[in-house]
Amino acid sequence: MQTPPASPGTPPQDLVPLDRLVAIMERLRDPECGCPWDVAQSFATIAPYTIEEAYEVADAIERDDMLALKDELGDLLLQVVFHSRIAQEAGHFSVADVITSISDKMVRRHPHIFAEQDVEQWDWEAIKAAERLQAGSSSAMDGVAKALPALMRAQKLQKRAARTGFDWDDDQGAFDKLFEEAAELKAAQTDAERIDEAGDLLFAAVNVVRHMGITAEDALRGANAKFERRFRAMEDEAGAQFAALSLDDKEALWQRAKITTRPL
Repeated sequence: MQTPPASPGTPPQDLVPLDRLVAIMERLRDPECGCPWDVAQSFATIAPYTIEEAYEVADAIERDDMLALKDELGDLLLQVVFHSRIAQEAGHFSVADVITSISDKMVRRHPHIFAEQDVEQWDWEAIKAAERLQAGSSSAMDGVAKALPALMRAQKLQKRAARTGFDWDDDQGAFDKLFEEAAELKAAQTDAERIDEAGDLLFAAVNVVRHMGITAEDALRGANAKFERRFRAMEDEAGAQFAALSLDDKEALWQRAKITTRPL
């Protein structure tokens, strides 16, 4: 019988915390004595977990739960270390390279802090645009991640377009376009037309709120929370018979819920 390879053991706790986590991931990814699940993962299979962990960080912040935030930030950091380890095994880069890269970027994008330039000349977006150009970008649309939530990506695309001068002169132009798209959706005849026009309507709505200095993702998140809060209040008041109530009765409950759930 072949003797199994000796286990490298658990990384010592007296390591610098980040070094300990890196060592743990290296151990988990060991092809001979690591965890089969961790060894089997790739960038593509881990990516959904990375996105999920980022949302769980945001959820902990929204709930003002600092204990949960500490845990969720740890989970998110693990994702960075995991991806970096996969990359290092393939000869691309290490977690140290990732940290060096973001450190250099933050210094480069804050010349008013680290290069003592006039703060009035600092333009984060202009610096990012120059970096994209230097990297070979050929369009203002380059670099807007396709995996972003659609609402967030719409606003980023619009901001990029606006920086080139392709934008409405004022809020009214954006509102007019919103009303136009609503009419076109109402007039659509086929499913394909309705889907297309619905997309145009949502895109136009994002444009309106962007013009007003509002982040569409934050606004809709707030609206979702408000609707859920009011709906739960309706259910609590009506009890088990809620679904069987008439629409008029539900509307009356809704109006009362708007008052009882109003922020103080």
